[in-house]
Amino acid sequence: QVQLVESGGGLVQPGGSLRLSCAASGSIFSIYAMGWYRQAPGKQREVVARIRSGGRINYADSAKGRFTISRDNAKNTVSLQMNSLKPEDTAVYYCNAHRVVGTAEFDYWGQGTQVTVSS
Repeated sequence: QVQLVESGGGLVQPGGSLRLSCAASGSIFSIYAMGWYRQAPGKQREVVARIRSGGRINYADSAKGRFTISRDNAKNTVSLQMNSLKPEDTAVYYCNAHRVVGTAEFDYWGQGTQVTVSS
């Protein structure tokens, strides 16, 4: 079991920046792939960025060049630095922990944090 708590959301003007953080507890953090997902009203949840346990990173096309994901295994945290924010980045952002054991997959989610980009 992994418990995830996000923080750092809020209201920001277009072109601004926000940094989201996710604190994990309850299991060995370093063995999980960590990710940030978002869900806008009326849309499906989508991946924003993921960082594997070995450090490999993937970004959604919409995030490339603007967002940076990082993890600190010593502090059990994963962060998402978001720059050059656009109104279309408005969504609830969720932290995810993912692990595969054999044929079983385990996913854990935080409660979400609202990001609103508006002037």
